[in-house]
Amino acid sequence: MRACVVAVRPRAPGAVSMPPSPLAPPISPLRRAARAAELARGADHFHEPRREDCPWCGSRRLRTRLRTPDLLRRGPGVFVLDECRDCAHTFQNPRLTAEGRAFYDCSGCSGCYDGSGCFAPEAHGAVTGVLDRLTARVLAARATRRRLRAAARALPGRGEPESWLDVGTGDAGFPLVARQVFPYTSFDGLDATPRVVRARDAGRVEEAHVGRLTDPALTARLRARYDVVSMFHHLPRTPDPRAELRAALAVLRPGGHLLIDLPDPRSAPARLLGRHWAGHGQPHHLHLPRPANVRAELESHGCTILAAGRRAAHVPHDLSAAVLLALCGVLPAGDAPWRPAPPTLLRRGVRAAVTYAALPVLAAALTLDHLLAPVARGTCLANGYRIIARTP
Repeated sequence: MRACVVAVRPRAPGAVSMPPSPLAPPISPLRRAARAAELARGADHFHEPRREDCPWCGSRRLRTRLRTPDLLRRGPGVFVLDECRDCAHTFQNPRLTAEGRAFYDCSGCSGCYDGSGCFAPEAHGAVTGVLDRLTARVLAARATRRRLRAAARALPGRGEPESWLDVGTGDAGFPLVARQVFPYTSFDGLDATPRVVRARDAGRVEEAHVGRLTDPALTARLRARYDVVSMFHHLPRTPDPRAELRAALAVLRPGGHLLIDLPDPRSAPARLLGRHWAGHGQPHHLHLPRPANVRAELESHGCTILAAGRRAAHVPHDLSAAVLLALCGVLPAGDAPWRPAPPTLLRRGVRAAVTYAALPVLAAALTLDHLLAPVARGTCLANGYRIIARTP
């Protein structure tokens, strides 16, 4: 995607809330026809050729870790995650092409994947259906104000950064909360979607950049401009995480800080829950780097690792998310652009009735998630990890 740097707009006093999310508009017949035409061409153009070597270390000792369909949206196809036996890097293989990623992007549909590691339909203005609202509430736990505020406070040192870039910011939920901790910091946002422009218009960020940080033009424009760069569950959905890290270091000033939160593919929930672990995020997650690999990559560029651990990055939603994903797999499918027609009234009614019947199970799973959270943090039960690095 070509980068587009959006001009600065003055921050309106008090303009920090996004407009209310409207109901998802009906999927147009033209959009359905376009998806049907793509499917008629077959699925080959959605995937790159299968790799025989690890994209991280080059080893050819691979094993299949997981095969799964699109559990949330019930899209066509099966997705494979391979794991390198040498460096333990996990990656989608064969990987979706840019055309494939666009096909499975359901922006504007109910139950969308928001790109931040959780499935939050509100992020795309899609709040239709009981299950979609439940999915948003359970799996968007990462976006709670308390969690984001704690992430901002994790930055070492007592000084206030002058400039901060949040990469993969979406609707700029993090800059909105982080400004409460650093009121004099200038927060900018970068995202692959125009959502960041809407966030800029709402006053959540000073500047909005649409595109990818690895775009040479954008990297050159932002080079050595920021004191802090943050990436919250951003690397898994990028085609080349190492290039993304290099670009992040390029836009940091000397002595700047890089703050990264990622799902941990080596965690116990990832192993035990398999394809029902939300962190696997198929078909959207292309890479799941392990902590040691990310740390080594940063150190190879001269960075000093100031903090690395699981405690602060754990999100208590493993069991409740697994219940929701399992429920999505047995319910009548919701609407999506690749379906020839919207679901009938009967199918929508069955979907709602079964969802209501499953509420006690979901509530029990959610309660158990929070009861286990104090034990899980800092152990192999933690589902994520955080790394804070300082540039030379």
